[in-house]
Amino acid sequence: MGTTFHANQSVTSGRLSRRQLLQAGGASMLGLGTPGLVAARVGGAPTGQMAKKSCIFILLCGGPSHLDTWDLKPGAPDEIRGPYKPIASSVPGMRISELHPRLSQLTQHFSLIRSMTHPGNISNHFDAMHNSLSGQAGAPADAPYIGSTLSKMRPTERTMASYVWLIKCVGDPVFCAPNIGTGGSLGVQYAPLFVGSADNHPALPTFKAPDVFAERETASRMHDRRALLENIEQINASGQRANWRELHQRGFDLATATGPRKAFDINLEDVRLRDRYGRNPLGQNLLLARRLVESGVGFVTVNGWTGPSPGQMGGGPPSSSWDMHGAEMGMGNAFGNGSYGMGWCLPVLDNALSTLLIDLRDRGMLDSTLVVVAGEFGRTPRINQNQGIPGRQHWPHCYSAILAGGGIRGGAVYGESDKIGAYVKDSPVRPQDFSATIYHALGVPFESQVTKEGVSKPLSTGQPILKLFG
Repeated sequence: MGTTFHANQSVTSGRLSRRQLLQAGGASMLGLGTPGLVAARVGGAPTGQMAKKSCIFILLCGGPSHLDTWDLKPGAPDEIRGPYKPIASSVPGMRISELHPRLSQLTQHFSLIRSMTHPGNISNHFDAMHNSLSGQAGAPADAPYIGSTLSKMRPTERTMASYVWLIKCVGDPVFCAPNIGTGGSLGVQYAPLFVGSADNHPALPTFKAPDVFAERETASRMHDRRALLENIEQINASGQRANWRELHQRGFDLATATGPRKAFDINLEDVRLRDRYGRNPLGQNLLLARRLVESGVGFVTVNGWTGPSPGQMGGGPPSSSWDMHGAEMGMGNAFGNGSYGMGWCLPVLDNALSTLLIDLRDRGMLDSTLVVVAGEFGRTPRINQNQGIPGRQHWPHCYSAILAGGGIRGGAVYGESDKIGAYVKDSPVRPQDFSATIYHALGVPFESQVTKEGVSKPLSTGQPILKLFG
């Protein structure tokens, strides 16, 4: 549980109150108001259990169509199969969409799961996202998400956050899982550090890192504030002073160290590499994610927002590029080149993801970095036609995901859907199996216990997909 502060509490000996000290010292600039920055060790695993592997979780918010990406059905009727053809890849028999020409040459580095499924009919973004990110079927309302759980189980020991989310889900709340900013039952100290927005992302020349890294906050000013804050002699009566001091120390280390600042300075990258990732929100956020795991971040969630397509001023909030309903919700042709069209989004993903895998491989980081690509569900097998503009609806019964690096052997296809991609035919993978696989890849036993109010629960009740390893 997090440290509890009481606004009416003051320190002894007639000194300034805690609130006055925090206001005078600008403590929020030490990250004390940004839990994801400073929760790297407080209340977590003992020193020495730092993360040896990292995870980049690419969340394709809205739910991509499995039938048009990684599980095409060329023999199905026209109203099922869509316009795209499967193409051969570097692994014989492993075929993916023709709009993924670069990824098709890298299939030896990743595996496909074609049997993802939600038990029950969860057809709304909110619940599907909640279960997917917590790695549980029927997840309780206060369930922490995988990134928060890993922040507690294996915190980083370097001056960097354990858990970062690149572009928080914003806009229409139906897309936003409830606990992304709270840490769920684990407490706010295990919430992520959110970086970026629709108007402030690394594809923009005006991109700014979190306020704690602002240039005006010099190391000298941080030291002055630290001297002031050290006058605090007592925080509350619950004996949690040690946690407070450690929290303060982590915030101070982060705010004064040069490493974290450099990790967010994407302009230090070669412009040619930036171009290869793609000058769009997804491409530049994947490059930033690589820089963050290189700097010690254990878990980075990247919102799969591709940004507006060329010539379009809109593009929706940075949550929903993949919610391709077609005309029904005013999103345009799901197979077109607009911001909600696969003609735009799939090439952006192909370019950015393939560059990330090559970049990690060339830097010797692929074995130590698990890359996960998934949405919260898939799309309906049957294409809906509204006003002659095609799209697909939500479909939780069967969808696909990609796993790469982190011990994943690559070149494998796990599970199978039926002939029209409607239901799982073989080897279903539930949210809890997916989370158990992630924990296993990162070296965290999925049967490990997390304790809340004296009750211990395993990290996951599923089983890892061991066939994907080795």
